[in-house]
Amino acid sequence: KSTVSVTLALALHKAGLRVGILDADIYGPSIPRLLGVSGRPALGENRKMIPHIAHGIKAMSMGFLVDDDTPMVWRGPMLVSALRQMLFDCAWAPLDVLVIDMPPGTGDVQLSLSQTIALDGAVIVSTPQDLALLDARKGLEMFRKVEVPILGLVENMSTFVCPHCGGRSDVFGHGGVRREAEKLGLPFLGEIPLALVVREKSDAGTPVVVSDPAGAPALAFRDLAGGVRAAITGGGLRRPAPRIVIES
Repeated sequence: KSTVSVTLALALHKAGLRVGILDADIYGPSIPRLLGVSGRPALGENRKMIPHIAHGIKAMSMGFLVDDDTPMVWRGPMLVSALRQMLFDCAWAPLDVLVIDMPPGTGDVQLSLSQTIALDGAVIVSTPQDLALLDARKGLEMFRKVEVPILGLVENMSTFVCPHCGGRSDVFGHGGVRREAEKLGLPFLGEIPLALVVREKSDAGTPVVVSDPAGAPALAFRDLAGGVRAAITGGGLRRPAPRIVIES
């Protein structure tokens, strides 16, 4: 999921947009590793944090503020406070798109962001197998309840093509996310192949859109970025942040 978020952000940047990425996974931040950057952010005007810039995009993560092996043993209010600081006390502007990498689940981060800012939409990322789709459906329904538009679904780790013999293997199945999107009447944004180069380049801090732009995985991410951009710019999705009401 984080690999998709980062590489999508980079693909949007390659398409000519000014892009930032916010790592909202406070407990397990991975954006610093994926972008190959580290160190505490500097403070600028009005003591706002200045995001790191990597491969042309701005980035902010709790991983820049704590050591890699430091566990974040925080309750919900502390988590939400840290998230708001990274969102509002950071010199993001000017940006065309801010990609927010959400943690798994349907907890404090998702609810707080949906209530605090007017999200243009959510992209649901899932592998094809039924077990992963169960969690994806929960995330999708959560965003619907808080009135965040669903931009579409993405099938991650879709098909493995052997680099030696060219044979195809559907390790996690294939087509499950497309069928789910069709069933729900939502856009299917594409398939990201299960490829060794994606893992290697992401671990090295040089995702495939940067390091192997002509390869099949990079082209898949570029297609994904095109679909997301079209949904945002052409769908009239901007709306005020909703109120969250707990029903008894």
